[in-house]
Amino acid sequence: MENRNKEIASLFYRIADALEIKGETGFKVVAYQRAARILEDLTQDVAELVASGKLADIPGIGKGMAEKIEEYLKTGRIKRYEEVMRDVPESLLQLLEIPGLGGRTIHLMNKELKVKNLDDLKRVIKDGSLEKLYGMGKKKVENIKKGIELTEQAHERMSICDALIIAEEVMDYLKEAPGINHISPAGSLRRMKETVGDIDILATGKDGPAIIKHFVKHPRTINILAEGDTKGSILIETEMGERQVDLRIVEEDAYGAALQYFTGSKAHNIKLRGLAKDRGLKISEYGVFKGEKKIAGRTEEEVYKVFGLPVIPPEMREDRGEIELALEGKLPEIIELKDIRGDLHVHSNWSDGVLTLEEIVEHGKKMGYSYIAVCDHSQSAKYAHGLTPERLAEQIKEIDKINARLKGFRLLKGTEADILADGSIDFPESLLRKLDLVVASIHSGFKKNVTERIISAIKNPLVQVIGHPTGRLISGREGYEVDIDKVIAAAAQYGKFLELNAYYDRLDLDEHNLKKAREKGVPIAIGTDTHYAHGFAMMRFGLGIARRAWLTRKDVINTLTVDRLLKIIRK
Repeated sequence: MENRNKEIASLFYRIADALEIKGETGFKVVAYQRAARILEDLTQDVAELVASGKLADIPGIGKGMAEKIEEYLKTGRIKRYEEVMRDVPESLLQLLEIPGLGGRTIHLMNKELKVKNLDDLKRVIKDGSLEKLYGMGKKKVENIKKGIELTEQAHERMSICDALIIAEEVMDYLKEAPGINHISPAGSLRRMKETVGDIDILATGKDGPAIIKHFVKHPRTINILAEGDTKGSILIETEMGERQVDLRIVEEDAYGAALQYFTGSKAHNIKLRGLAKDRGLKISEYGVFKGEKKIAGRTEEEVYKVFGLPVIPPEMREDRGEIELALEGKLPEIIELKDIRGDLHVHSNWSDGVLTLEEIVEHGKKMGYSYIAVCDHSQSAKYAHGLTPERLAEQIKEIDKINARLKGFRLLKGTEADILADGSIDFPESLLRKLDLVVASIHSGFKKNVTERIISAIKNPLVQVIGHPTGRLISGREGYEVDIDKVIAAAAQYGKFLELNAYYDRLDLDEHNLKKAREKGVPIAIGTDTHYAHGFAMMRFGLGIARRAWLTRKDVINTLTVDRLLKIIRK
């Protein structure tokens, strides 16, 4: 059985902290702290002591604490913990994450200085009032400041791309750990949210402590935040700064339940718990229980099957009706990477990309595609070495020559043409007619009649796709001043496609606007907008957002054969 000593100790410490935040002192607080220390120091698994009836023999573990330990081992929860936490504001509980801050200090800051959250804490540090608080001083305040910096760095959200790179590197490293078996990302990373906080990894293995020990020795570890028998947490140094990675080791027969639970979302799990309650069951990270009997937990398939459900894809687990649809047998089969037959937005070295046309073909074949649309910039994009009409005509001839030599693969003749200030397209009609695909995009004048310009481009019979329709950059640009609802309505009216730009810092359209497009019957074209070889892999980020929007194969034109795609475009 998994050693739960440190898990229960952590809960007891947390109860003590919460009681102190509420102003409790004396015996209650000390009792939980003492019980936590005793559990940490035990060499024997507390579950074995309970099974043998010897828990009460441990000095310092009274009847009340013993009952709470048994409650946790049986149900995976402690009611007293939930009661205490319910009465403490979440904003104060979050301050416990800051090294150097305990419950007693937080209580004093709240009572004497009206500190209710992190912003208030920063305020009292800045104005010097914290340093004057009883029991404080310059050195303690400096340590708290460093703790705040460390915590904020660890919890800074990162792009899905950065998070996956880090997670996959750590998981590859973990595969070398002794006795490790299953391993998977969890949390918002597994649900493919566009930005991620901490990186959560779940694993099983024969020797939990050895796996954790291996984990914390990751070559890029700069700070070990936690190291137990079943849990570990580290800060690692990356190109994007310091990032927190958490690892949890679970039992084999609970892996599916734990993976489901720690993948979330919280709202999805609450709905599933309600379903369990209605059926006289209990569900937790340890499994699905009927009374004391565990009836599922080894796999996610087992867990969902108990409720008459298929495995709901992680990207759909947001309590947006997925459980209800699954119960009715109406859950849509969302798009998968294997459904994608081509990339519909790639730049070459004819404009600001680095790959030759021949290299694009080779990379397309490696991806298993049957086509790629070359969409270099148009002449107005001088900063990107945009093609003049003469150079585009030359590129068209070159692509025709390459296609004449190819079998089973086709380069589509395309462009990413600027939508100009008056709504016109940055190439003459005679040239646009020679192209297989015209992607029209806004690259300047973000506040100048953007909606009208895009709709004008949509009305142009030679334009098929609107590129990155909102123009946002996740890392720091809100995008155009555009009425996206009007754009979606116009695309539906004129039978045009909207792009899901899979570049990780765009992911534009986002999942909410993709849902609007789906509801209006507007087909989506997914393109990586890549300028480099490694950028082809960004298709998976676009797929992640497409899956979060519940898009199916029918909603995405990249799933079509090249002949079918060109027929629809020409039509």
